[in-house]
Amino acid sequence: MDQAPGIQLGHVLGAFGIKGWLKIYSYSRPKAQILEYELWQLRLEQGEKVYRLNEGKQHGNGIVVRLSGVDTRTAAEALRDAQIWVPAADLPPLPAGEYYWHQLIGLDVVTVAGQKLGKIERLMETGAHDVLVITGEGGGGEILIPYVQGQVVKEVEPDRKLVTVDWQAEFS
Repeated sequence: MDQAPGIQLGHVLGAFGIKGWLKIYSYSRPKAQILEYELWQLRLEQGEKVYRLNEGKQHGNGIVVRLSGVDTRTAAEALRDAQIWVPAADLPPLPAGEYYWHQLIGLDVVTVAGQKLGKIERLMETGAHDVLVITGEGGGGEILIPYVQGQVVKEVEPDRKLVTVDWQAEFS
């Protein structure tokens, strides 16, 4: 299936109630920020379809939503495990020096001494700060580097696809 560019903001956990509401898992921080997007592209193995967000709210630790055209529990259950995507262009702009995770994934990481450590494979949230997960050069395994701007992360250059860090390969 040919996927349009976008950002995955969550996935459908299942039906909520009998009137077509969906329980979702939001990757947004704060979680309720996912409710700011009017159009959601839901992707399943058998295809994708765009839905309009009619209403949504925080419910306990999660989010529940009602989408256009999803009016029954059966219709909601059919969307279980669907990925929720929005166009990258719909994301709000960030202040200078801040980046969305998707903007960092795939960038090369080098030390201030010029040693290439690898590429950013993903990021993870630890509570204190985010952590860059680097795939090491030559299949050298994963390197975990705290994303602490100024102290560890010295420079992010998306145009050059490069992140410079104050880090020693031996730390990993």
